[in-house]
Amino acid sequence: MLRRIAPALLTVLVVALGVTALAARPPQGAPQRTADFVVLAGIAGLRWEDVDPQSTPTLWRMAQDGSIGSLSVRSAHRPTCPVDGWLTLGAGSFAAWNGSRAADGCPAAAVTVEQPDGIGANLPDQESVVQYNQQRLPWGAMPGSLSESVRCSVAVGPGAAVAAARPFGRVDRYASALPADPRPLLGSCVLSIVDLGTVGGADPATRAEEARAADAELARVLAARPPRSLVLVAGISDTTQSSRLHVAVADGPGWERGWLTSASTGRDGYLQLVDLAPTALAALGRPMPERLFLGRPALSVGGRPADLTEAIDAPANADREAAAQHSVSGVFFALLAGVQVLLAVAILPLLRRARPHAGPAGPTPVSGRIVAVVELLLVAAALTVPAALLADAVPWWRSEHPGWIFAGVTALLVAAGTAAVRFAPGYANTLGPVGAVAGLTTLVVGLDVLTGSRLQLNSVVGYSALQGGRYSGLSTVGLGVFLAGALVTGGWFAQRVHRGWRPAVMVAVGGLAVVVVGSPYLGADPVGAIALTAGVSVAAVISAGGWLTISRLAWAAMAALAVGIGFAVVDLRRPAAERGSLGRFLSALGDGTGGFAVHRSSTENFETLVNSPLTVLALTGGLLVWFALLQPWGGLMRLFGIYPAVRAALAGTVVAAVLGGVLDGAALDLMGAAAALVVPMAALASLRVLGHAADRTRPAPGRSRANGADDDSGSGGVVPVGGGDGPTGGGGPLGAVHPRPISGPLASAPATVTQPASDTPGDRRGDADEPADPTASGSTPDAAPTVPVPPRQVSRSSTEVAAS
Repeated sequence: MLRRIAPALLTVLVVALGVTALAARPPQGAPQRTADFVVLAGIAGLRWEDVDPQSTPTLWRMAQDGSIGSLSVRSAHRPTCPVDGWLTLGAGSFAAWNGSRAADGCPAAAVTVEQPDGIGANLPDQESVVQYNQQRLPWGAMPGSLSESVRCSVAVGPGAAVAAARPFGRVDRYASALPADPRPLLGSCVLSIVDLGTVGGADPATRAEEARAADAELARVLAARPPRSLVLVAGISDTTQSSRLHVAVADGPGWERGWLTSASTGRDGYLQLVDLAPTALAALGRPMPERLFLGRPALSVGGRPADLTEAIDAPANADREAAAQHSVSGVFFALLAGVQVLLAVAILPLLRRARPHAGPAGPTPVSGRIVAVVELLLVAAALTVPAALLADAVPWWRSEHPGWIFAGVTALLVAAGTAAVRFAPGYANTLGPVGAVAGLTTLVVGLDVLTGSRLQLNSVVGYSALQGGRYSGLSTVGLGVFLAGALVTGGWFAQRVHRGWRPAVMVAVGGLAVVVVGSPYLGADPVGAIALTAGVSVAAVISAGGWLTISRLAWAAMAALAVGIGFAVVDLRRPAAERGSLGRFLSALGDGTGGFAVHRSSTENFETLVNSPLTVLALTGGLLVWFALLQPWGGLMRLFGIYPAVRAALAGTVVAAVLGGVLDGAALDLMGAAAALVVPMAALASLRVLGHAADRTRPAPGRSRANGADDDSGSGGVVPVGGGDGPTGGGGPLGAVHPRPISGPLASAPATVTQPASDTPGDRRGDADEPADPTASGSTPDAAPTVPVPPRQVSRSSTEVAAS
């Protein structure tokens, strides 16, 4: 009875863990009205490296008294040109200017601003810009949403006119430059947007001069600011081909000496350009538009160093790290994909020659030293991603040659990790390296998440603040290797217990992983948690043996669906401004705007599929598994037959990675990251299993089918004659001489199997995966033990016949 309801009980347990992890949310400070006037001052291209007491004394004093942060200026176009930045500011969502663009990616012509009455202005191109963003771009941005949310707005300068123009092109109050006395103009409306100029180029002297001119204009704005006003200064866009992080400063009542943050970033000291529009409305106490901004209102939080120089060094350092990450990550993943392809090609002849042949004819065995070296290379390849993540603990981006320093640090960490695995207890076992690598990977990524995901941010294998997609929790690559490591670790532990307990072990390990991935305090990835729930359910239901049937797959799908529905119900009950991505998507479906989200997700999936080097990793791993490892000579089918819990873990990894990639807009990136860990370990384990495919077996002492025990060999409670170096062993090299397999007599009488004289205890190493035979440990060439074995058990196992 218990066996029949076990899938249902496991499903309920996984669902409960998933919903509990997703439902808990960290407390969020509700934005309050803090000002009667808001002044948004934009300086295109301004970075924290441009700010110092000599060149920008006004901005320095403002940063000393107010709250500061790093601003990601992502828009619907990359890089974000000044006109794109101003348009995104006014839309509160990712927007872009239409029309032709020059070679540097920015529009060739300046924005046309007409002043028919001398009071306001008109942008004749605004209607076409609105249509372009609504119909051609996946974000559904509405330019002018900020100005539509207030009764009156002021724009100073052409860039500010782009941000302040209403959807039909009208600017309420406009001046091409600050007048001699800006007080009447800035006090005429509750919202003022001022274009303070541009800081561009790569020459430090030129940038310092342009920053000095912008700072002088800012001094005039601060001198003329209305009473009880909030002034926001932002480096509104990029001015070079490469994206960078920019300046964000808030000065006003309630914004004293803190870090800027928002719910859209979830990390102190980071803000998005799309956060500025809702911040202005929240400070004025005005309601948000019916179609919610993509951004969230900014908040000021404590924890900033008292020394401004030290405080500014943090965002400046983040900008340098993000810029270095952008240049290194592409090369890293391309090299990783190339190495994985070369290893896949190199391992093919080893797989073909790994299985010992009984007859005199056959391929020459591979040298044991070569096999040992290949095994270490496979371990190193599997540890490359966690090593690259751990390399971010060293400030490699501060050097003159950051790429080479990163490569050196990563190589040292890979070597150290490989040595740790090689000399770990149980390395000689078939599953020894698999468990060690999976556990080490899970430990590295898990500890980083538990300590605030500091290694994920701006890491080569993490997420970049320049991309504006994620600032906290697990990255796509981190999620891929973490879910693979957690599931394989669960499978490794489950294989070592009685098979009746294996589903419980998988649920215990996988359930903890779901909590780490889904909790907003930790991984903050609800989509990843839902996908991992499905993977854990698949792994649990087949970990004790059997195939992934339709009913078992249905239980897994029901678990993932239940977690999704449970979290959606909880999320929809929250206020609109506090909902997560799932709640906002369902709300958009309800008001008829969900098509933008679907279009956006499909667009992201396609772009990622085409452009990401992780796609190569996923495809290479899939081809190696399908056309080599799953073939009769590949060894993976034999591995699955001997170790059902490991088969379950790999099946769960595939389900979770594919489902998470599709739902999260990551295409095959998640699968590629998981394959970077799983495929080398599957190849290594297959090599070791094939190396012992011809070993003879006999019944294991103390084991029987009566009590439901299932040994790791998968052959009905038998162990190798030589004391543990059979299917579960990894003792000798693939080129070692193996005893000739026998088929056993055809008579019904029990047969005897005599250990050959050459099989001394010194020729073989024991295996922790199977208990060693006590009679074998004392055997000698002169007195070989004889054991009665039924004919069925002496004959070759079904997996062995299939593999031949």
